[in-house]
Amino acid sequence: MANLLIEIGNTALKASWSEGMTLGKIFRYQGEKMLEYVHSLVRDSRPEVMVISSSIAITDKEEAYLSSMCGHLVLMDPGRTSVQKAFSLPEYLSPDRTASVIATRFLFKGRGCLIFDFGTMISVDIIEPDGEYVGGNISLGLRTRFKAVNRYSRNLPLVDNPDTIMQAGTSVRSSIESGVVSGIMFEIQGYVSLFPEKQIVFTGGDSLYFVKRMKNSIFAVCNLVLMGLALISKEYAEKIN
Repeated sequence: MANLLIEIGNTALKASWSEGMTLGKIFRYQGEKMLEYVHSLVRDSRPEVMVISSSIAITDKEEAYLSSMCGHLVLMDPGRTSVQKAFSLPEYLSPDRTASVIATRFLFKGRGCLIFDFGTMISVDIIEPDGEYVGGNISLGLRTRFKAVNRYSRNLPLVDNPDTIMQAGTSVRSSIESGVVSGIMFEIQGYVSLFPEKQIVFTGGDSLYFVKRMKNSIFAVCNLVLMGLALISKEYAEKIN
């Protein structure tokens, strides 16, 4: 029986059915009726295990509703940390970062890694070759920085991800573009110089935007969180069978 993987982020939902580690079609949803959307995914097929990683707290009532849709529910949200404990990870680690670390341990077994997740926020997580989680950092994401420049200034415009940037801006707009993108690039290069022996792994919505700007060897894994959820679902499915 297939498992259902659901990633609820700050702005959208991603989902996929899985058989073991094999992901199926990726479903995406943006809107306020996320639980109703999840119900639509299971209308014709009941998953054996449903794993949900949510950046938003899930109420007990919502948990009961979700449990009714599957054989076994594994829920990861800011207040539920059983998965972190099961995989020897700190309880403060967010669900999406937890899943990314679990997937990276599997994909790059025996190698130390730096995981960069480019989304609403940019998270950086460090893993040793033996899989030990060292720690990580969080800073503002690309679009969040552009929005902050516009929101917290009187007259600066809101800009979006530029296709190209100048080394030094020659207008207000190009100065913002260059300042924000170059600032993130300097952050990345700083981490890489601190941990030159680590394998660099990029994921998240803006990962490909930065991959093409890097000269180092990069592994870009677009669905790293879902892959981590697939590993979690596989482990729970084996326990209950």
